[in-house]
Amino acid sequence: MKFGNYMILEFPSKSCNEAFARSAVACFAAQMDPTLEELGDIRTAVSEAVTNCIVHAYPDKLGIITLRCRILKDNVLDIVIKDKGVGIPDVEQARRPSFTTGGAERSGMGFTIMESFMTSLEITSAEGRGTSVHMRRKLQRRQ
Repeated sequence: MKFGNYMILEFPSKSCNEAFARSAVACFAAQMDPTLEELGDIRTAVSEAVTNCIVHAYPDKLGIITLRCRILKDNVLDIVIKDKGVGIPDVEQARRPSFTTGGAERSGMGFTIMESFMTSLEITSAEGRGTSVHMRRKLQRRQ
């Protein structure tokens, strides 16, 4: 698949890097001239995905998170967020609203939020090998 522009970032799974990732994707997406609503949706989805890596993929240690963004044809922003953490034993169960392994302080709405704010969401995971969250958002063409 051809793409117009891309970026790849790698950073440790520290909570301070959630805001960094969200801002980096928003700055990258700005070249596509998104609406404020689209930009807010993208920032929220990235925030949820990176937070999942920090909280669930590496619960007892620091690990590496990789973030890739590409601009695809037809004004589509393509985002992949990967970790090499503990993995998700049952992706379908994890996608259900309110399911969490993070304790009472977690709402279990991360994947639901990502799915509602993005055009598409794909999750692949293997126990002990990590998780990949692949999101796409088709942006409106502004007149």
